[in-house]
Amino acid sequence: MLSLLQIILMILGVVKFVMIVQIVMSWLINFQVLNMRQPLVYQIWEGLTRLLEPIYRPIRRILPPMNGLDLAPLIAFIAIYAIEIVIRNNAGLFI
Repeated sequence: MLSLLQIILMILGVVKFVMIVQIVMSWLINFQVLNMRQPLVYQIWEGLTRLLEPIYRPIRRILPPMNGLDLAPLIAFIAIYAIEIVIRNNAGLFI
């Protein structure tokens, strides 16, 4: 059971990393450091969006519109961090 929890923690860590990459990439696109007309940039952005959209979509349905400010990644990041805390604190119960 403990190895299953470690696998879940690893998957959550990978999801957090992908989220951070997408957040940084969105900043670089908005500040025009990266150009979406470049095929590689576009492909990476589309891949990250397709991976993370199933996580963000339910959060965006609940959150009210914020005039262009997307808080879904922040809420998802906090939720993943909270899930990690719960798993780490309760892992001793499964030993």
